[in-house]
Amino acid sequence: MNASLDPQQQAAVLAPRGPVCVLAGAGTGKTRTITRRIAHLVGDGHVRASQVLAVTFTARAAGEMRTRLRSLGISGQGNAVQALTFHAAALRQLRYFWPQAIGENQWELLDNKFPVVSRAARSAGAPTTTDTLRDLISEIEWAKGSLIGPAEYPAMVAKSRRESPLPAEQVAAVYERYEQLKVSSSGDQLLDFDDLLLMTRAILDDHPVLAEEFRDRYRCFVVDEYQDVTPAQQALLNAWVGERDDLTVVGDANQTIYSFTGATPSYLLDFSRRFPEAMVVRLERDYRSTPEVVSLANRVIGAAHGRIAGTRLQLIGQRPSGPEPYFAEYPDEPAEATAVARSIKRLMAQGVPGSEIAILYRINAQSEAHEQALTAAGIPYQVRGGEAFFSRAEIRQAMRSINQAAARDDLPADADTVTLLRAILVPLGLTDEPPAGAQARERWESLLALQKMTEDMLTEDADLTLTEVARELSARSEARHPPTVQGVTLSSLHAAKGLEWDAVFLVGLVDGSLPINQAVKAGDDAIEEERRLLYVGVTRAREHLQMSWALSRNEGGRASRRRSRFLVDLVPEDSPASRIAEPKRKKSGPRCRVCDKPLLGKTASLLGRCEGCPSDLDEGLLVALKEWRSGRAKEQKVPAYVVFSDNTLIAIAEQQPGDVPALVAIPGIGAKKLDQYGEDVLALVRDIGTG
Repeated sequence: MNASLDPQQQAAVLAPRGPVCVLAGAGTGKTRTITRRIAHLVGDGHVRASQVLAVTFTARAAGEMRTRLRSLGISGQGNAVQALTFHAAALRQLRYFWPQAIGENQWELLDNKFPVVSRAARSAGAPTTTDTLRDLISEIEWAKGSLIGPAEYPAMVAKSRRESPLPAEQVAAVYERYEQLKVSSSGDQLLDFDDLLLMTRAILDDHPVLAEEFRDRYRCFVVDEYQDVTPAQQALLNAWVGERDDLTVVGDANQTIYSFTGATPSYLLDFSRRFPEAMVVRLERDYRSTPEVVSLANRVIGAAHGRIAGTRLQLIGQRPSGPEPYFAEYPDEPAEATAVARSIKRLMAQGVPGSEIAILYRINAQSEAHEQALTAAGIPYQVRGGEAFFSRAEIRQAMRSINQAAARDDLPADADTVTLLRAILVPLGLTDEPPAGAQARERWESLLALQKMTEDMLTEDADLTLTEVARELSARSEARHPPTVQGVTLSSLHAAKGLEWDAVFLVGLVDGSLPINQAVKAGDDAIEEERRLLYVGVTRAREHLQMSWALSRNEGGRASRRRSRFLVDLVPEDSPASRIAEPKRKKSGPRCRVCDKPLLGKTASLLGRCEGCPSDLDEGLLVALKEWRSGRAKEQKVPAYVVFSDNTLIAIAEQQPGDVPALVAIPGIGAKKLDQYGEDVLALVRDIGTG
């Protein structure tokens, strides 16, 4: 059974009972190794299968472990290894031990914290918006996972420099009230998922007889992804193991990317200190990725600093050679997304299935440009770890508000569309600065992306009305529903952990996104976690890997971004992307017809002159144009500004275009308005103008 294992895997499998620490790099076959170890211990009679408890962090990983154990023939009915998540294991144990430890008082699992946290927030005078409640729930989960009570919370937040969604004292008040609300006057309790761990641990600590019964039942423990345990999970593991040492842990500290949940690699790093006699095995043969991808991954993590970096593994690629990772720099995000879609189309034409291709990014709001590019290219996709852009709750809400505002008949005739959109989005959460709290910031990022999208539309046609913007957004939403068939995966880097694809595109690799700005503000430890996030992204690729970045967000925008600091010394010298980009030369845009200086701002571009330069306005022509506009608006039963804005009429009255090319040269007069009104306007200029 063990003949197919490499020497390090075999050493881990055949290690005697007792403390064993397996440092397993990405793609090194850790699940195979630990299931074979369990099979070896059971097959050689060291322990019965029913005495083994293996825990991991996701139901998917636990299911995979059970499947592999069944294939090894050691999980028959009545003699099965228990392979569960921490919470599932605690739930089973609590149901069994509660009557003996607690007595008649009942408990019920609280699987939806929203109503209780909402009541607690109102009681503490805290905001109760959906995003705030989500952030409060996350904060309470972090505190409980970190074994921090309400009283200790403010001091711990200050000490850890953690960004609290509300003032720390107010969060503590909500937290305390939440815990109170879960206990009824009769003593019955609501227990959330964190309480499952805390209560099970308390029962085993406080009831020696029950702890002895448990430890007689389970003799051997295996913990996967040990770098991701929280203090609460470690406390429960300690209660399970007791004074024994029959414990195998598997992990890689350099894949620690969930510290925001309370996860810490310190228990993995300190394992040999706790168990000086522990056997430590390093799995470094990478069976997932080509040597080229593995080499890049080693260089990414090789630049890491700090204690965690001291445990890094030097991966050794075992697959045949493949293409070198490709690096690409683009002038703007639409260009980056279009190029990625084009590359994906080429890969699919070469036989790579869409389901084996992924686009990975730091935050979910970055998916929007790539959804649009994939749709334009006719490539099916699915969004993992988040909803497609137009399916997100905040975007649906914003589009409803835009449609409602567009349907009103009392908007000012000279209302600026950008100003109207801003007025709609601000109450929904689009503040000038990103808010505190992960959920609120995620909402803010999505609304900002929607605002940028509408600004891009208005750059193309400055005279779009709110009604036309709403119509265009609806059309884009309808066109970008991804097919239900499997397609290219779009995913955040966090959601991609544990997955792998033949081809991976890591996009948006600029400072401010990776590392994200909040990490830069938080300090070195947070920046190093961002580096590990990039390492996780690189190691998701089996064969094809492309890493790219854009120097500006919008097409034609100022090249103010710089590629991620983590890419230093990674880009080959012969790559076109190796050069530090020269400042992008500004396009020879419109210039003032009075002073010949570049025109700045929408109004100046529309008028064809600087706002401070003298105007050569034909007052009579302007009056005639306004009277004509009023008549056309009444005919069409629309507000006057839908025909032409005041600034457009002023530009016509100043520039007095004599033919079609001169008329369409005025920003905002596109083909549609030319067809509707062009002849009328040119006739008025000829008949009344003085030019």
